[in-house]
Amino acid sequence: MRSLWFILGVLSMGLGLIGVVLPLLPTVPFMLLAAFCFARSSERMHGWLVNHRVFGPAIEDWNRSGAISKTGKRAATVSIAVVFSISVFMGLRPMILGIQAVTLGAVLTFIWTRPSY
Repeated sequence: MRSLWFILGVLSMGLGLIGVVLPLLPTVPFMLLAAFCFARSSERMHGWLVNHRVFGPAIEDWNRSGAISKTGKRAATVSIAVVFSISVFMGLRPMILGIQAVTLGAVLTFIWTRPSY
């Protein structure tokens, strides 16, 4: 079972790293999932991720109180606005835009209702 958790942790971390450069793919949720998986499979990888200079503070904030930094909230909001704007400029069908608007609106609601530090 530890091997399965480790593989899931590596996959989650990989998706999180891809999310650093792709605005539609979120980084922090995948890093949180990776930390969860590594806590069950590899103390070394879990320690490395939790103490990472870039990803560690977000993981610690979430573990402590479910918090998202104001900078993170702003970055997520800008990313979502850019992605939705691209969809509008691409001329996607109104039904697709509606589904995307509802989904992204729910994501923003979740993000902005979390505590901040």
